[in-house]
Amino acid sequence: MPSLNPEGFLRVGAYDLEYRMIGPPPADAPTIVMLHEGLGCAALWGEFPDRLQAATGAGVLVYSRAGYGASTPVKLPRPLDYMQVEALEILPELLDRAGFRRGLLLGHSDGASIAAIYAGGVQDHRLRGVAMIAPHFVVEDISVASIAQIRKDYETSGLRAKLQRWHRDVDNAFYGWNSAWLDPKFRNWDISDYLAYIRVPVAIVQGAADQYGTLRQIEIASEECYCPVEVTILPGTGHSPHREAPDAVLDTISEFAGRILFSDQGSRGQAV
Repeated sequence: MPSLNPEGFLRVGAYDLEYRMIGPPPADAPTIVMLHEGLGCAALWGEFPDRLQAATGAGVLVYSRAGYGASTPVKLPRPLDYMQVEALEILPELLDRAGFRRGLLLGHSDGASIAAIYAGGVQDHRLRGVAMIAPHFVVEDISVASIAQIRKDYETSGLRAKLQRWHRDVDNAFYGWNSAWLDPKFRNWDISDYLAYIRVPVAIVQGAADQYGTLRQIEIASEECYCPVEVTILPGTGHSPHREAPDAVLDTISEFAGRILFSDQGSRGQAV
């Protein structure tokens, strides 16, 4: 397939998904595919993807899932298994359309959970590793409490106006995520079974002061994974370590990616 343009849309099923391709295309180098959090989008990664590309020499693909950024909105309410649907139905087609040949997934929060489901559920030979920032494998009380609070903030403070800058349909983005997590039936959501089927190295970055999850998530990964799991816990850091401690996260992820994706420094930036 032809090389990706630096930015544009990929048609996946019924959705047009916006993307940015930073650095070499998948045909020319390994690719790091970044999956955003529950209120994120491609643009909300800020400069982190560009810095990651510069640090690794890999191509970096960021995209907005349906309902986020400039991508097609989704029908609400989202199904409670929306992350499984994303990982097992949407992401495989997106990677194919992007021309993904070899690389790793890097996800934050919901995106990290989607990456874990994909790695355990698809068994893609092209995938060489998974990096997760603040992942969720089960629902905790702290998660529900913080998500209930952010709904109040969205409806009573300036949060909606701030998010509106980033999303084509801000209510679609917010309530699609928030209503699913606050549904009482969602308390039974548990993706830990997928972890036992991951066959590639895993790196997890977790803020010690994460307001959406505790170190129990790390314990679950350590208990369930048979693959190597490297854990970096950042003290005094909340749910978005790549924003709160970007240098530390960049160092951790770029070292992991370089070691996993490139056989030696001389091959950096070249497909192998």
